[in-house]
Amino acid sequence: MSAILELQGVKKAFGAVVVADDQSWSLAPGEALGVLGPNGAGKTSMFNLVTGTLSTDAGRIRLDGQDITGWSAARRCRAGIARSFQVPQPFAHMTVFENAYVAATQGAGLSGRAAETHCLDVLDRTGLVAKSNVQAGGLTLLERKRLELSRALCAKPRVILLDEIAGGLTEHECQSLIQTIRDVHATGVSIVWIEHVVHALLAVVSRLMVIDFGRKIAEGEPNAIMQSREVKEIYLGIEADA
Repeated sequence: MSAILELQGVKKAFGAVVVADDQSWSLAPGEALGVLGPNGAGKTSMFNLVTGTLSTDAGRIRLDGQDITGWSAARRCRAGIARSFQVPQPFAHMTVFENAYVAATQGAGLSGRAAETHCLDVLDRTGLVAKSNVQAGGLTLLERKRLELSRALCAKPRVILLDEIAGGLTEHECQSLIQTIRDVHATGVSIVWIEHVVHALLAVVSRLMVIDFGRKIAEGEPNAIMQSREVKEIYLGIEADA
């Protein structure tokens, strides 16, 4: 099966600081890929490169086999790539529905009744429809996380990038969000999920990738990766036996 998203030799540096070091990986249609790595490993920068808010120094990014390396962030969004942010960034003085509507109109190109219907459907799936008329600035952390997911889904993505969406939540809240993400994945949306809450990640993804200093250092079946020397030494900070 051909990849829906593919990075080929992608590089990015800010002076001596390398945030993407010859990154090459792919995402199959309908797959959920988890990403692990210590703080400062370049995980969010990788998302910025995929979404087009950061330009590459070298390498290629492809969507459905088409080279999108030179595309703007807006064009990539319209083509089917959407994301959430580690720190929720809603329009605080707009309602939940208005936030969703902006994503549907600007991200998915919908208008009028079609946009309204789509927004309500997404908010229902993410558990926010009852909060439609509430200002986003008054939401709880879990609700803001759900709004991040909602806005991404309102753009009608084929690939959704989740950046530490479970961070800061209680265990009960985390379990609730995991189920919502499972439901989203079940609709066929491909997912790349950066997360430090490892048990949340393992509840959804079928493959794990570990990066450090912008370089992919391990990739494979989740349980095998979690037991690997690379994860124990670099991500978990445990010195593995020789």
